[in-house]
Amino acid sequence: MNQLDRRGFLATTAGAALMLAGGAHAQSAGAEAQLNTAFDDFFNQGLDHSPEQVTSLGLDKGPRAGAKFKLRDVSLAENERRKAETTANLARLKKIDRKALTGMAAVNYDCVLYNLEAADEGNRRFQYPTGNSPYVLSQISGAYQGTPDFLDSQHTIATKEDCEAYLSRLGEFARVMDQEVERARHDVALGVIPPDFCITGALSQMKTLRAPADKSTLVSSLARRAKAKGIEGDWAGQATQVYDQKVIPALDRQMAYLESLRPKATHDAGVWRLPDGEAYYALALRTRTTTTMTPAQVHKLGLDVTKDLNARADVLFKKLGMSQGTVAQRYSALFKDPKYLYPNTDEGKAKEVADLNALVQGMQARLPEYFGTLPKTPLEIRRIPKETEASSSTHYTPGSLDGTRPGIYWLNLRDTAEAPFWDMPTTTFHEGIPGHHLQNTLQRQADLPMIRKAGGFGAYGEGWALYVEQLAQEMGFYKDHPDWELGYIHDALLRSGRLVTDTGLHSLRWSREQASQALSDIDGDPISLAQQEIERYCVTPGQACSYMVGKVSILRLRDKAKVALGPRFDIRQFHDAVLLSGSMPLTVLEHRVDGYIASHKA
Repeated sequence: MNQLDRRGFLATTAGAALMLAGGAHAQSAGAEAQLNTAFDDFFNQGLDHSPEQVTSLGLDKGPRAGAKFKLRDVSLAENERRKAETTANLARLKKIDRKALTGMAAVNYDCVLYNLEAADEGNRRFQYPTGNSPYVLSQISGAYQGTPDFLDSQHTIATKEDCEAYLSRLGEFARVMDQEVERARHDVALGVIPPDFCITGALSQMKTLRAPADKSTLVSSLARRAKAKGIEGDWAGQATQVYDQKVIPALDRQMAYLESLRPKATHDAGVWRLPDGEAYYALALRTRTTTTMTPAQVHKLGLDVTKDLNARADVLFKKLGMSQGTVAQRYSALFKDPKYLYPNTDEGKAKEVADLNALVQGMQARLPEYFGTLPKTPLEIRRIPKETEASSSTHYTPGSLDGTRPGIYWLNLRDTAEAPFWDMPTTTFHEGIPGHHLQNTLQRQADLPMIRKAGGFGAYGEGWALYVEQLAQEMGFYKDHPDWELGYIHDALLRSGRLVTDTGLHSLRWSREQASQALSDIDGDPISLAQQEIERYCVTPGQACSYMVGKVSILRLRDKAKVALGPRFDIRQFHDAVLLSGSMPLTVLEHRVDGYIASHKA
């Protein structure tokens, strides 16, 4: 080939390469544009379905201001419509060329695909709910459980219109309860009935909720907040009218229906007894952990982790001069030690909240050493309202997208004997900073599609919160406090015990009593507290397994990054890689960390 021919050949091949690159870029851009449009549509569908989420995200203004007057439709007809919508959305997503997507677009695709495939699989195979619980009504499921807290803590009151919207939602609450009875009737006809003790628990709480209007937070919340904002009107009187005429009758109808189920209910605790129950649990475990682990593998992991944690706890107890008895027995004694208990009074409970706030401030000051990006939304610690504290667990609710409503760490202080201070630092790190609050806030600050800002996967979120309990240890927060570290180990034992008992209940067919004793023997909690935990697992199969499976996965990926990067490993960069990509299935997180490693090797 002569020089002229060579120049022509090179020019031709270079031009062809540019055309191919341009074509690939155009293909990628086209696929990403399709993806973003689909995501916007899916997210808006979700908002249309859930006025509560609109409010939770702080979007109930402007074109969505009307959502503030409504609660979601939970009727059978709407449920079927949503199932069809899920199938259609899955088909639409699969038409987008996944191979043309790169970077975060590919991560986003995989996360949404996982959710849609799991939901569609459950919808097709089972005629009863496959989301949080198979039971529409139980001691921890149903609008009666969540709506009062939602109206009090997330429905903001700043104007007269907000007050009117509250009254509208109070009436909607009655409509939702009646729709839940309709749904429950459908499921009961299939043989889906909560265990007898779950029905008893639900009825007990409903009776507590069914207080006279002048003692109900559903009434007082509106009146108190309207007065604080100087909004004129007889809001207590109007709320009382709606409460007495709509809410109470609907609540009575739910209670009467649950009473009618008592003769049909059994004491069997696991979902194995439901239609196609073994397959139901397999799906629940897979989607809750976002792994392919079998019940047997999860059960073994729980036993193995428990053994390791017991060995560390034994060392710490000996530092406190406690060397007699099993680890569980020593924890039981530690729970009763009066030097860790606050007075079981409003003043004592306020003091515990204040001390935990001081702990949060101490952690906040240390965050820049371990995190490249910090949360902008503030965190508040509040007591769970007395009306719902009998069955509610300590938990976290995210702030609004714009940060104007803070994230809230809800602390159950029904009895300070259940919250000795040695056990509270790790709980606070888990629920607040650097746990759920930091993770949720950074997800909402990140450059992600709205559908991913607002979404989440339990194994990731709970796994992260459990991971930071150990991170606090690594940061030195327990260094001079073996009792605090014992709190961390205790809570980790609870989570390893969950692996053992959740699989015991739903796969090995353990009774409530057998599982309660097993959990108490692992973490040392009184049998009454262990039983309350176990009853939660009975109605949320697989959820209890998400915590430890997620933590173990994040630790494994961190070790993988440390080995691969050596001196280039920076804990702040690793945390940014995990957090700023948003909540995702653990399988997708593995790919994300692999990408982080590859980008920092050079």
